[in-house]
Amino acid sequence: MGEAGGPVRYYVYMLGCEDGSIYTGICTDVCRRLREHLSQGRLAARYTRTHKVISLEGAWEAEGRSCAGKLEWRIHHMSRAEKLRLLEGGGIAGEGYRELPRALCQSLWERAAEVVDAR
Repeated sequence: MGEAGGPVRYYVYMLGCEDGSIYTGICTDVCRRLREHLSQGRLAARYTRTHKVISLEGAWEAEGRSCAGKLEWRIHHMSRAEKLRLLEGGGIAGEGYRELPRALCQSLWERAAEVVDAR
């Protein structure tokens, strides 16, 4: 269960990497997961340990773990052009997903980077 006994929220997120690639992942706490990727330590994904993360490009809240996993799978099978269209918005993620506003993504990025920079 999530905070206050509510359901656990799952998020699908897309990160921009220094080499121009896009990494997609799933988590229950975007800020925590960003800190893990930015630290490039053992909790970071193998990919983000070798491809430095430079931005949170987008994130979506999913109705549950299964729903989040399905969107992550779809994104992993998209072409780069399709991923960029998804990041432009317009609801093409499909039903069951709520795109996080750009301002919230920016705020999450800044909070995560602040903690990592302070180390």
